[in-house]
Amino acid sequence: MNYQSAKRNQGFSLLEILVAFTIMAISLGIVLKIFSSGVNTAVISEDYTIATQIAESLMAKTGVEEPLISGETSGTEDDKYQWKVKVEQANDFVEQSNIELMDVQVQVQWGNEQGNGRMIELNTIKARQKE
Repeated sequence: MNYQSAKRNQGFSLLEILVAFTIMAISLGIVLKIFSSGVNTAVISEDYTIATQIAESLMAKTGVEEPLISGETSGTEDDKYQWKVKVEQANDFVEQSNIELMDVQVQVQWGNEQGNGRMIELNTIKARQKE
C-alpha cells in the first residue's frame, strides 16, 4: 500500500468535524427560532380571533337582546378578555323623523397582566324609535 492510498483512508480530521458541528448548531438554532416565532404568531392570531368573536357577539346583541339606550356596560369573558360596550346618542341628522341614531362602541382588551396588553374596537351606528 502506498502513501496516497493510506492518506485517503484516514477519515476526517478533528478540525473538519468541529466545523461541521458548528454549522449544524447554527442551522438548528435558526430553525428553532423560526418555529418558535411561528408558534407565537399563531397564539396571538388565535387571541385576536377570539376577541373579535366576542366583540361581534356583543355588537349583535346590543339593540336586540339588550335595550339600545345610552350608557355603558362591561364584563369579563373566559377570565381573560375584558369587554366594554358604550352606547350614546349620535348627532341627530334626521330631525323631522321619529328615528334616533345611536353610536355603539365595543372594546375588548386582554393580556394586560403580562405587560403586552392588546385591544380591538368595533364601532357602528344603530337606529331606534324616538321616545
